[in-house]
Amino acid sequence: MAANITPIFTGAPDIQWNTGGLATANTAKDGTGTVATAFVADATNGGYIQKVRLRPLGTNVATVARIFINNGSTNTTAANNILYDEITCSATTLSEVAAIATFEVPMNIALPPGYKVLVTIGTTVAAGFAVSAVGGKY
Repeated sequence: MAANITPIFTGAPDIQWNTGGLATANTAKDGTGTVATAFVADATNGGYIQKVRLRPLGTNVATVARIFINNGSTNTTAANNILYDEITCSATTLSEVAAIATFEVPMNIALPPGYKVLVTIGTTVAAGFAVSAVGGKY
């Protein structure tokens, strides 16, 4: 087998997360309003996002998480965002003897330079979610 002389990623693997967490409801279906930025593609070469993960930080009511792709401009302009997918996040209860389920949205797409992946939730929750993304830099 010949060596790979054209690797898909010229940069490093890229794992990003939103340090503020996500707990406030956003009922807009156009990517405007309160969002958590899960991933930003490399500004020069773009990037690849494999998945977005939402990890409950404790006890939460059920909600829906919506994943948007943003063209790198302000998300306050609805035309800059597109709803990519959504996932139901069931109610969670903090426990010291049982794991809380993590919610994962597979993406497996390439993003142009500067594009972002944004996340919202439909219902305000008590503990919130840690939002992270796994991908790579081109």
